[in-house]
Amino acid sequence: MKQRTVTALAIGTAAALALTACSGGSGDTSESDSSSKGTLQVAVFDGWEEGIATSELWKVILEEQGYTVELNTVAAAPVFQGLADGDYDFTTDVWEPTTHAAYLEEYGDQIEKLGTWNDQAKLTIAVNADAPIDSLDELAAAKDEFGGRIVGIEPGAGLTSITEDSVIPTYGLEDFDFVTSSTTAMLAELKAATDAGENIVVTLWEPHWAYSAYPIKNLEDPEGTLGTAETLNVYSRTGFSDDYPEVAKWLSNFTMDTDVLADLEDVMFNQNEGASDWGPIVEKWVEDNRDYVDSLTE
Repeated sequence: MKQRTVTALAIGTAAALALTACSGGSGDTSESDSSSKGTLQVAVFDGWEEGIATSELWKVILEEQGYTVELNTVAAAPVFQGLADGDYDFTTDVWEPTTHAAYLEEYGDQIEKLGTWNDQAKLTIAVNADAPIDSLDELAAAKDEFGGRIVGIEPGAGLTSITEDSVIPTYGLEDFDFVTSSTTAMLAELKAATDAGENIVVTLWEPHWAYSAYPIKNLEDPEGTLGTAETLNVYSRTGFSDDYPEVAKWLSNFTMDTDVLADLEDVMFNQNEGASDWGPIVEKWVEDNRDYVDSLTE
């Protein structure tokens, strides 16, 4: 934990007075948050809605409990590097055992796992619900039906590397143009294809609000290239549990099933599509789900 200690000595008839102030992973505590229990730096995977939703939820919860929370939206690699370096305190969106395996192999001994909050996640390749195929082993022969394109997300995402290294070679999809850019761009193409009644192939994952917003289906994966069900986990920087035992305990006990997560994501990304400030939206959801939210800090 980075610390900053300020000591003021008054010499005279009065005794010396020492004042000490400590901050969290960021190493900064200002006068404006002097009454806070501490400033927490949370790393949020760019474009990963379940991570955005749970991070925004914990920001509301922790600020209700007297902490100051700053959310940092970054790509996957900087999340793990930042945790290892102590720049971030925790993240809520580490996928195991497949999606983030390479990052955990590299950084696993430099960060700490706090807990698993969902065990129903999985990577998918999805198409429009009325597409002429139902399985990945049919996709190569249907190349022209989909314009020879697979629309992906961020180049550095675990889903992207699995698609490139496993899905494409296993199912003979090398002739497809695998387009990677961002989750936002992928969803924009999915919406455009849906509105136009066109076929589309996208890399996706569950849970995700897109399944309730658009008529899509997952392609079967008979070779198991996308892995089985995964878990969603909270990881922290080394020493976080010692510095913030109360928060670490809450995060270790955090659970959120897919139905509850889907409801929060639907409110944020579907009902309030394009919102620039999630704070008021999540605060309203918290009030509507107060029993569940309060249980997270009991």
